Amino acid sequence: MKIAIVLNTSWNILNFRSGLIKALMEHGHEVHAIAPHDNYSAKLVELGCIYHRIKMDSRGVNPIKDLALTVELFVLYRKIRPDLILHYTIKPNIFGSFAAGLLGIPAVNNVCGLGTAFLKNNLISKITLILYKLAFRFPNKIFFQNRYDKQYFIENNLVDKSKVEILPGSGLNLNKFKPSLKKNDSKFTFLLVSRLIYDKGILEYIEAIKNLKEKGVDAKFQLLGPEDPKHQRGIPLKVIEKWIEQNAVEYLGATDDVQVYLKEADCVVLPSYREGTPRTLLEAAGCAKPIVTTDVPGCNNVVQHGKNGFLCKMKNSFDLADKMHEMYSLSPKQLKKMGQNGRQIIENYFDENLVIDKYLQTINQINN
Repeated sequence: MKIAIVLNTSWNILNFRSGLIKALMEHGHEVHAIAPHDNYSAKLVELGCIYHRIKMDSRGVNPIKDLALTVELFVLYRKIRPDLILHYTIKPNIFGSFAAGLLGIPAVNNVCGLGTAFLKNNLISKITLILYKLAFRFPNKIFFQNRYDKQYFIENNLVDKSKVEILPGSGLNLNKFKPSLKKNDSKFTFLLVSRLIYDKGILEYIEAIKNLKEKGVDAKFQLLGPEDPKHQRGIPLKVIEKWIEQNAVEYLGATDDVQVYLKEADCVVLPSYREGTPRTLLEAAGCAKPIVTTDVPGCNNVVQHGKNGFLCKMKNSFDLADKMHEMYSLSPKQLKKMGQNGRQIIENYFDENLVIDKYLQTINQINN
């Protein structure tokens, strides 16, 4: 079969879908990668994909640009004529579904998370709901990454419940992400890995750090991830620069090898407002690192309070600080046990092979 994979960035395809792409090619399928061009597009070709460049602004709703994206995908799909299209992230899920539906091409969608639009009840969120309801008439299968998102779509009549199923996020390559111990006995280290946007709870993390430092906690507080000031919820560069100048947090920039930093962390923190199934937490648990995260959909899908981490209240820097302090106060033996528990959870429920097998099974069902 000729299978197209459509995402909002080439980076996203390479980092989160490489295992699936390799499995598809091993089963004799021809894989077409469709995404905006970035520094990782050439690597998709090296992987064995046929790469197609598209324009896509993933930041916010713009009727003109979104209509143009639908037309662009329609033209491209008609040219490629794939036997099946795999959509991921909001805009491919919506506008790619319209294009595929108009051409009668089977599609499988993956709702990786509800995104910023669903954190507020405003005009944009209402428009997005309408678009989802119209677009999701077309896909043959719709995967969700947690039960909350699935239930939300069903309760709001956005999907035919006979088409939906839950997958454990993008899954994790257990051979790549393995338990790791720190190379040295340096200070206790907290690490937050994320794009620098407000909805990931970055501000709460900074406030929690200030709280802990005032209490005399002698630890390292790190922040790893790319700046994204053009995002509608992106943190301005001047704010990040101020944090650095004030030594509020150790900003590590962006990286292609997060494991280097995970190995040296004692605890991974993610105070996000909502997720699908956060890759950051999968990678942290895969490396047997204890976690502090918010008790919200997606995050509490990975972390069981008291077992492999602690859950805190959303948008509450004081509760976040309390949970971080509780983690800081644990003995090395307790920290190790938490990490081991997290690794076991990943092995049992979030193995990448579970995701790949489900996709292969779905493809066979559609093909037959």
